[in-house]
Amino acid sequence: MVEWIYYPRSDEPPGLAREIVKVFESADARICSPEHTFSSNEALAELRLGLQALGFRVEIGKKTSEKLSVPVLFGRNGRVGKSFDADAFHETAGFVLEVEAGRAVSNNQFLKDLFQACLMVGVEYLGIAVRRVYQAGGATGKDFEAVVTFFDTLYASNRLKLPLKGVLLIGY
Repeated sequence: MVEWIYYPRSDEPPGLAREIVKVFESADARICSPEHTFSSNEALAELRLGLQALGFRVEIGKKTSEKLSVPVLFGRNGRVGKSFDADAFHETAGFVLEVEAGRAVSNNQFLKDLFQACLMVGVEYLGIAVRRVYQAGGATGKDFEAVVTFFDTLYASNRLKLPLKGVLLIGY
């Protein structure tokens, strides 16, 4: 079962956020974390066609030519001076989506995703998908719950203002 939450919680999720959730729901039987231990790339491959149908460009591999770079800074003659890679990007809507697996919480990858999205040119929305259940080394973690707790705290404290209109968290 896919779980999701949208921030700020006082805002209604935009239509594209709901459509992204539907893509995850349609792939749930193939990627749900309690039953499958796919890598993030394997999960993204299962979501690719659905995301592309929504207008996303989606990373297709780890070679430089297969990655999806989103500009951060521009240099001389308007050339991109710095960029960050994204799993999927809907340029028209300014929506970046990151699909994480094992290191989402244990290595704080979700925080890196947040930080990078805040710096990307033209990005207004961030989606982060993490496993609901992560098992490693005999331990079981509830990654989605951990990330929800973090974002609940971030938005409730009101001390850090994000340059994003919204953040969609998905637990698969």
